[in-house]
Amino acid sequence: MKGVVLAGGLGTRLYPLTKVTNKHLLPIYNKPMIYYPIQTLVEAGIRDILIVTGGNSAGDFLRLLGNGKEFGLSHLSFVYQEGERGIADALSLAEHFSDSDKMVVILGDNIIEKSIKHEVKIFEKQEKGARILLKEVENPERFGVPEIKDGKIIRIIEKPKIPPSNYAVTGIYMYDNQVFDIIRTLKPSERGELEITDVNNRYLEMGQLTYGILDGWWTDAGTFESLLRANILVAEKEKRK
Repeated sequence: MKGVVLAGGLGTRLYPLTKVTNKHLLPIYNKPMIYYPIQTLVEAGIRDILIVTGGNSAGDFLRLLGNGKEFGLSHLSFVYQEGERGIADALSLAEHFSDSDKMVVILGDNIIEKSIKHEVKIFEKQEKGARILLKEVENPERFGVPEIKDGKIIRIIEKPKIPPSNYAVTGIYMYDNQVFDIIRTLKPSERGELEITDVNNRYLEMGQLTYGILDGWWTDAGTFESLLRANILVAEKEKRK
């Protein structure tokens, strides 16, 4: 099992914090943001990780992370995404890296309280397809939202005005190698991006999408409000240690 951290984009919602650096290099309490998704993957037993980044600060990731030995990694690779063409486009750059292996993909601004090791083990036993992790939130309209009926996901709607549930699709995805064929069939959305929700819905259409509920708290850090929340949650967690 391999890991992919998607840390591209321009982070425009956090301007001017991101005027001279990549969003994923901003501090969350006592570590750079990018440390947290890497540690999530490592704790789940993954030792081969690819960082997908972009923008003018891409070289800073190499200076910060080096060869990944600080995290106990066997291999740490980097690839550059040109422009902002969406999460699915960023993931497409991992095809060579995946080498037909299954992958755990995490957005670089997603920070969680507890381990996903149990969920990763479930996916390892899954014959084919994808697995996503959901979390109940107060503002699901900010995210991809699943419509659930009789314990099964019927569809996933991206940023719905009227959410069909209080669950958000977190930025943690698990895919088999079919994902790259699926991405090649996608068309850009209205905002000109290849949407990861379209990828997940395609797996759903094939009857190959499973899901779990994420344990503990979860937050992204892509807005001023969520960045502050991430700092507070991590600080409280560290103090409990």
